[in-house]
Amino acid sequence: MSIQSPGLFIAFEGGDGAGKSTQAARLSDALESRGFSVLRTREPGGTPIGEKLRSLVLDHGHGTIDARTEALMFAAARAAHASQVIRPALAGGSVVITDRYIDSSVAYQGAGRGLGAEGVLTLNDWATEGLHPDLTVLLDVDPSDGRRRRTAGDATEDRLESEPDAFHSAIRHAFLDLAEASPSGYLVLPASADIDTLAAEILDRVESLLADRVPGDRS
Repeated sequence: MSIQSPGLFIAFEGGDGAGKSTQAARLSDALESRGFSVLRTREPGGTPIGEKLRSLVLDHGHGTIDARTEALMFAAARAAHASQVIRPALAGGSVVITDRYIDSSVAYQGAGRGLGAEGVLTLNDWATEGLHPDLTVLLDVDPSDGRRRRTAGDATEDRLESEPDAFHSAIRHAFLDLAEASPSGYLVLPASADIDTLAAEILDRVESLLADRVPGDRS
């Protein structure tokens, strides 16, 4: 199900350490400098309840979290995010840029935890009432490179980041499978590329989408 609004919805996806936050910030700054109204947000999070769930599901020290509970916690945070933050911003004409969205659940819980892509996707379609991005920017990162990036300096890994490389490899392939199944909705780029080069390619694709949009049409 698509929604009718003048906004544009962009999701950044990829494995941990891919540089999603950096590129989301670069895109947001570039669009704001061009006069666009931009909302930058993240998952899990974006709402008070979402931030609490983020802590519960990502921080160490909350005991064992089984795969289904984990999937439901992410979906609950996403339901609030879509209803309370993303839809209102799109209805107001903003460009919404989120660091992670449904694809992360399909990859992490569907593939990484072995729950299966179909069930996780169905759950999240229900949670968001069928709200999907206009464009998903997938930054493809090798698991070993991602770990090196996210543990640089004094950085520590959260509960999911600390999973073994085999887990992150399954996630990587799940992301790529999603992009391959719907290529027109994705921009897949190597996370190892130069930061400025990546930012320019992403901005170019987004500007093309904005130039082609007709207010009120989210086909």
